[in-house]
Amino acid sequence: MWDTTCLIFIELQKLILEDQEASSCCLLKPRHSEYKKVIFFCPTSNHLLKPSIIPQKKYLILVFGSNFFTSSQYQVVSLQILVQATSGLGKATAFALSRKGFYVVLVGRSSHLLSKTLSDIKRQNENAQLKAFEVDISSFQSVFKFRNSLEQWLFESDLHSSVQLLVNNAGILATSCRPTVEGFDRMMATNYVGAFTLTKLLLPLLRNSPVPSRVVNVTSFTHRSAFSGRFDMDSVTGVNFSRSKQYPCARIYEYSKLCLLLFSYQLHRQLRLTDDSHHVSVVAVDPGAVKTNIMHELPSYIQVIAFYGLKILGLMQSPEDAAESVIDAALAPPEISGKYFFGGQGRTIESSALSGDPKMAKELWDTSCLIFNELQQTHT
Repeated sequence: MWDTTCLIFIELQKLILEDQEASSCCLLKPRHSEYKKVIFFCPTSNHLLKPSIIPQKKYLILVFGSNFFTSSQYQVVSLQILVQATSGLGKATAFALSRKGFYVVLVGRSSHLLSKTLSDIKRQNENAQLKAFEVDISSFQSVFKFRNSLEQWLFESDLHSSVQLLVNNAGILATSCRPTVEGFDRMMATNYVGAFTLTKLLLPLLRNSPVPSRVVNVTSFTHRSAFSGRFDMDSVTGVNFSRSKQYPCARIYEYSKLCLLLFSYQLHRQLRLTDDSHHVSVVAVDPGAVKTNIMHELPSYIQVIAFYGLKILGLMQSPEDAAESVIDAALAPPEISGKYFFGGQGRTIESSALSGDPKMAKELWDTSCLIFNELQQTHT
């Protein structure tokens, strides 16, 4: 079925001969004529290994070519869903994941930009495994439709009904109030409510993964400037911000990133209550300042001052460099769940005191679930 390199998770325990002692276990290897290349990848160290070096971990990622793995039921591939993957950090992360052999599902609002991104990736990596879906993350109806379309595509493609990685990267910095169909502030809907909704809808697929799966929420250091501790429905949906005489764009952006962090920590706690094996892990990542078009709605002089100021300080990164932070967070071991990655090289730090408040996180969680349930009742 597959004529390009695909990535399969294989449980190491099933590869060990049952009649061998643990000290002298051997791998069941395919005949060399059956594959193009075999590479062992250790997810906990993020290093490619020689076939003779077998890490003492339960799972390995095996990269190989066609005519090696077949199944009359389904193919198990490492499916990565990347939200807002058509420009900047999202596009760079899609490139990086595809180069590592992952099957990448790109999600974006523009069909034109999705097509261009697919072409750009294929031009550099003709063996890339890609699928694109046009989705408006600020619209519950669009996100709900995507979930159904994704499940249908998995079924029709004979792929295992699961997701191994979800990267919530969508984010905008709007300068004016533009309500969504549901009446929410578009910035809050895109930056937080959409991420919460999509994650809730895809949790069954993440749980169904045959190997540990992960949610990566891309946040920002600007959450440290957020001071609002209100998480009622009008605040979370951004309705109360629209009542201001002057649209507080910076304040909303900071608040949305605070919400994303609180959600990450609370989801981690909720998952641990039902499953302490870290099968579904959750991390937040802040790549730092990145040269993207997120400030395109701001006056040009502000964009210039911000760009050159950060560049002079040596803080401005290219999307390609910043994407390494996301990759680090995505491939870290399952035990790292609940951590806040910052600035690349696998570094984790403490986020703001406000973002670590479990009472606030629980209040936000309850409000978000109420919003989710109401939206689900409206659109189903």
